[in-house]
Amino acid sequence: MTTGQPHVVIIGGGFAGLWAVRGLASAKLRITLVDRGNHHLFQPLLYQVATAGLSAPDIAAPLRHILRAQRNVEVRMATVTGIDADTKRITLDDGSALDFDTLLLASGATHAYFGNDHWAEHAPGLKTLDDALDLRRKLLLAFERAEAATDPAEREAWLHFAIVGGGPTGVELAGTLAEIARHTLKDEFRNIDPAQARVRLVEAGPRVLAAFPEDLSAKAKRQLEKLGVDVALGTPVKEINADGYQLGDAFVPAKTVVWAAGVAASPLGALLGAPLDRAGRVQVQPDLSVPGHPDIFVAGDLASLTQANGKPVPGVAPAAKQMGGLVARNIRARLSGGKTSAFAYKDYGNLATIGRMAAVVDLGKIRFSGVLAWWFWLVMHVFFLIGFRNRLVVLLNWWWAYWSYQRAARIILGRGERR
Repeated sequence: MTTGQPHVVIIGGGFAGLWAVRGLASAKLRITLVDRGNHHLFQPLLYQVATAGLSAPDIAAPLRHILRAQRNVEVRMATVTGIDADTKRITLDDGSALDFDTLLLASGATHAYFGNDHWAEHAPGLKTLDDALDLRRKLLLAFERAEAATDPAEREAWLHFAIVGGGPTGVELAGTLAEIARHTLKDEFRNIDPAQARVRLVEAGPRVLAAFPEDLSAKAKRQLEKLGVDVALGTPVKEINADGYQLGDAFVPAKTVVWAAGVAASPLGALLGAPLDRAGRVQVQPDLSVPGHPDIFVAGDLASLTQANGKPVPGVAPAAKQMGGLVARNIRARLSGGKTSAFAYKDYGNLATIGRMAAVVDLGKIRFSGVLAWWFWLVMHVFFLIGFRNRLVVLLNWWWAYWSYQRAARIILGRGERR
């Protein structure tokens, strides 16, 4: 690495962090990218790994490989344990420290159980590849346990799948799981009929996909119900344990509950000593810098910023990419003695897939659903994958899944699952 040049430390190899690194490719500085994992993850397709449609390498790529040609960046696989904004130093879990001239904190978000963290053991969320692989194992094992069960009540509990949260992740999981039960697993078991599995999507609010217009939300609900999903609206979950969940006054036996209801900011944001919003996100300046610390930036899901229309910048991949790109431009501006620019989010629309040939698309003035929306969703997601190989593999897997209803990654690995 080149020495004697300004040192930029970027924490997080997600969309915001990686796009910032790429935006600084030709800058005369040295960059250290720190991430707990060794890969960049295309998170919008994470549910496909959890439901055995794709394998982990299809939606992830090693950071070192992605950045192999960028000579001004060094990748460190480590966990950040401390940030001292005044002395400009971060500490890592191996006991080492990194001094910085400029810092970008883009460590993302984690699961939020709204004060019920004890639910996490029985209702896993979906944020990382580890989460997806664990959830895939849990979903597939449920059918195996139901096949082996001799008690009808126990069998019914194993065949009850509840997804808590009616946002895009919850909707996509519910629709795909219903498709697996009714088509993928057909004729594979002798003691159970997988099509009898009950897939329930639980949303505390009045509709699914609340960020979409009401007409698309209603269409999504109808498409889910057509797939066989039981959509429960307007009642929050009160309790989740090893035996099931409490919905209103009724306790529902269910061995598989999945959490897709909320997110909380990475705890690293609190280390900056800056103002935080209710979700723990850092309230940044318009140029994404931290108040009182112009050389520290926050981007992606960890940044809290209100747009000119009074709405917060949404925690979605396009916003994170745009933030990362702006931070790179602002760092360059600082190096040249220029002024930084304010962030202005360009909203290109919302997409959500529901199941086989079913999706909803909101592009502002243009809205559509059904088969055309599904193809649009597919093209957009494949287009934004990180590499050519990933795009080709995903297209081939989806082509095969479309014609055969089969999912390529239905291998159960690991031991120790409770019976």
